[in-house]
Amino acid sequence: MIVSPSLLSADFLHLDREIDMINRSEADWLHIDVMDGVFVPNISFGFPVMTDVARELKKPMDVHLMIVEPQKWVTRVRDTGAAIMNVHQEACVHLDRTIQAIKDAGMKAAVTLNPSTPVIMLEDVIEQLDMVLLMSVNPGFGGQKFIPNTCRKIRQLRRLIGERGSKALIEVDGGVNAETAPLIAAAGADVAVAGSYVFRADDPMAAIAGLRAL
Repeated sequence: MIVSPSLLSADFLHLDREIDMINRSEADWLHIDVMDGVFVPNISFGFPVMTDVARELKKPMDVHLMIVEPQKWVTRVRDTGAAIMNVHQEACVHLDRTIQAIKDAGMKAAVTLNPSTPVIMLEDVIEQLDMVLLMSVNPGFGGQKFIPNTCRKIRQLRRLIGERGSKALIEVDGGVNAETAPLIAAAGADVAVAGSYVFRADDPMAAIAGLRAL
């Protein structure tokens, strides 16, 4: 399993220590949740923090924009050093255009679906995507409980990917821990985003290693 710890659950007073831990760990990526207080009921951080994190980070940045009109910020996200730009299907009026803009900027293109958004909404763009992120909680806050229906959506998405010959990875974000990670892996997920489970663990590096072994 590819592991992308979510910075949203890190200790913001000591981000340098948290980034150093990620660099020394088996984590594959670092997940960056950008929230605007409009698309989701919370505000996280923006480009200055992302740029500073990227300066010290030795792993690819997996940037998840939980914002309205994400297409306006493709170049700015690219300029922070992001490897992956992830936008919500629900926030994009012209999703195909946004996907192409992300790829043209040199990043991998990913699209997120909220828990109530059906997989079929990606039927006409799945071949263009590098990754699909399924939210397994309602976005906006860390520390929520995993929504069990996510496993059914993973299986549906895996079938769609196979039918269309897509190479998209399946990423899952929300409530991922020692109990739920094996469930999403068995359902066909490729990438686990884990926040509280990693950053609030007694041994974060061991938590990451355990997820990666799935």
